[in-house]
Amino acid sequence: MAKVLVATEKPFAKEAVDGIRKVVEGAGFELALLEKYTDKAELIKAVADVEGLIVRSDKVTADVVEAAKNLKVVVRAGAGFDNLDLAACTAKNVVAMNTPGQNSNAVAELVFAFMLHLTRNGFSGTAGTELKGKKLGLHAFGHIGKIVARIANGFGMEVYAFSPSLARNPELGKEHGVTAVKVPEELYDKCDIVSLHMPANADTKQSINYGLMNRLPEHGIIINTARKEVMNEADLVRIMNEKPKFKYATDIAAGNHAELVEKFGTRVLASTKKMGAQTSEANVNAGIAAATQIVNYINKGDRTFQVNK
Repeated sequence: MAKVLVATEKPFAKEAVDGIRKVVEGAGFELALLEKYTDKAELIKAVADVEGLIVRSDKVTADVVEAAKNLKVVVRAGAGFDNLDLAACTAKNVVAMNTPGQNSNAVAELVFAFMLHLTRNGFSGTAGTELKGKKLGLHAFGHIGKIVARIANGFGMEVYAFSPSLARNPELGKEHGVTAVKVPEELYDKCDIVSLHMPANADTKQSINYGLMNRLPEHGIIINTARKEVMNEADLVRIMNEKPKFKYATDIAAGNHAELVEKFGTRVLASTKKMGAQTSEANVNAGIAAATQIVNYINKGDRTFQVNK
């Protein structure tokens, strides 16, 4: 009987755990839970005899993979997977997966919560601006970007997007009410607000720099629900100094967040913790998807969502 471990420092909601249990035990597998653990040694001990592992933001490092002698597949319940050591997984023939799309609506709605907060001056009673007629740029156009585009169209915004997928398939933009641009610079030249949706990797880290941000207008806004590593934080300070109406909202507080708030006050908004996927619906969807993917891989060899190819 295959054993699947759900290891979560921050546990899934009960409804999600119940759904995971139904999928795992329905397949004839054993389910084990490690919740609210406080020491990595607990995780290393718990993985010793498992074939499948489900985590949220928990770090699956090389020593965790090494300790999991029977591990076949690990799934990060969520879109990002930078908490998984992909090289270590590959070296041990462990399939690593994520669950793309399961949190997308939650993140997309958060984009507009940030956008409305900033354009309405934090609901302070002062006159803000409307989203209708504003130009929104989507830097990357995956699951989340497509939902953001749909909502933005409902607000009456003009939507532009940059993504390699759009370059390969220009018709994709038209399907979603989006005008595709060929290079990131064009996106920042055209738009009032840019929403970031790229992963953090060698190509994207520090890529949102002064050169790009300076192309936005004086009242430009950047919304970051991606990863803090994609921002050049020193350049962000520089641009906000130079453009007194420039604003920034992020779901991942910058490393220099205290400096930003001290200098720019309410022009900077950050979640107290990463909130993009923090809805009941996303919690349940991602957990059940992770369990289903583990069962399908062990039983059928289904690698659809593998990220360490």
